[in-house]
Amino acid sequence: MTEHIDLNELEEGHYGFPGPLRDKLVAAILSGKKTGTSYLLYECEMDDETLPAVGDREAVLDSAGNRVCATENTEVTIVPFGQIDLQQALDEGEGFETVVDWQEAHREFWESEPFRASKGQHFQEITDGTEVVYVCFKVIARA
Repeated sequence: MTEHIDLNELEEGHYGFPGPLRDKLVAAILSGKKTGTSYLLYECEMDDETLPAVGDREAVLDSAGNRVCATENTEVTIVPFGQIDLQQALDEGEGFETVVDWQEAHREFWESEPFRASKGQHFQEITDGTEVVYVCFKVIARA
């Protein structure tokens, strides 16, 4: 018997800021190209959120705020920014061909003005030692 998953009962999953980046990321999730994501550990600590765990589920939101699918975490690791490996970069499904590509794109996002503004006084510069929460996931339901 297939499990029924109500997207409205799940926590919201936000990828990037609404607009072209989020649209690209959500499309990659829906196509199966994106099976990994990353965010900064200090964001979790700053927002007093618990770390994600294997088995956690969320409803992925598109730029319009629609719940388009549900994902389930299959792996969660904390890795320094400078030690992300090629498989992790590839799993993000954004067309990165090297770790350097991943680092440049993520540094650009995490040091962008919108991101800085969202973190206010808690913003931290990205270094090779900055701890990144890396999550692998699978799509388990679609809207």
